[in-house]
Amino acid sequence: MTTAIVGASIAGVRAAQALRAEGYRGDVVLIGSEPVLPYDKPPLSKGYLVGAGAAEVTLLTAAEALELNIDLRLGVPAVGLDRALSELRLANGRRVGFDDLVVATGVRARPSPWGEGEGIHVLRTLDDADRLRAELVPDRRIIVIGAGFIGAEVAATALGLGVDVTLVSATRDLMSRRLGDEIGALFSQKHSRHGVHAVLGRTVAQIDGAKGDFRVLLDDGSELHGDVVVIGIGAVPNVEWLEDSGLEIDDGLVCDEFLTALGAPEIHAIGDVARWRHPVRGDLTRLEHWTNAVDQARCVAHNIAHPDDRRSYLPVEYVWSDQFNWKLHIVGRTTAVNPETWSPAGWWSFGPAAS
Repeated sequence: MTTAIVGASIAGVRAAQALRAEGYRGDVVLIGSEPVLPYDKPPLSKGYLVGAGAAEVTLLTAAEALELNIDLRLGVPAVGLDRALSELRLANGRRVGFDDLVVATGVRARPSPWGEGEGIHVLRTLDDADRLRAELVPDRRIIVIGAGFIGAEVAATALGLGVDVTLVSATRDLMSRRLGDEIGALFSQKHSRHGVHAVLGRTVAQIDGAKGDFRVLLDDGSELHGDVVVIGIGAVPNVEWLEDSGLEIDDGLVCDEFLTALGAPEIHAIGDVARWRHPVRGDLTRLEHWTNAVDQARCVAHNIAHPDDRRSYLPVEYVWSDQFNWKLHIVGRTTAVNPETWSPAGWWSFGPAAS
């Protein structure tokens, strides 16, 4: 028996480890597109930018993979899936057969609609973080476009490094799409008190210039000037390699409540790329949360190791963020409404981070 896992970020690594913890005795092949050891991504917009080393974010070393008998193949992205033969096609021309396949290819940063080039950054990978970290030097002017988790965290981190930060967002407040207007306003005030210049309720029309002298033109005709631009406007599921597979793709790989691809009981999806049917709400849900990836990995590993005792995936949605000296915890959906009580269907808290 062989389980192939495509994607070596948190979801893929935890699935491989969980298979062994569940007593799975078959071969486990973990395939990653990047030529570096698997690493954790939440620190990339926070601690890693201020100097954490690669070892501090590593999720799985070669020695740990060997100890768990995990066949770790890095730097070889999957480029296709042959379902008739139950084989993966890799970029190096090789094929990997499987009995079960776990799709954990995650998401990538949504590309800039205003052009790319030196000095214009997105943040999703270790390479992205290394390039951005080199730019964050005191007194440099950085313009952050987008006020979600990535934008707000990069703004807070950069300001702490002495960078002059301007943040632009179409929303009225920071993180308000995820937290709602009330809490979003508190985060806007927090950033303002620390010195972030927030330009809210405005969209970017155009970016001109070059590194060291960018001009960002806004929809009201005003202009911002900066040395570096960081774009954090969401993410896109990595599903292109599955497009000719016959699997249902719709903002991720569509799965049932067991995280199994529709019509393909040997194929599973976990992490940011999985769009599964919520067993209570009944809707298709896709979450870009670290804890969701870990919990889904455990669920799928159990279902593969114990096919006669499958479990549906019913999460307690949780995500956190660190900004300045605040630690934010979010449980559930803070912008949703409980239809029975007409109260918020989520819970949040924030306050000083633990030292």
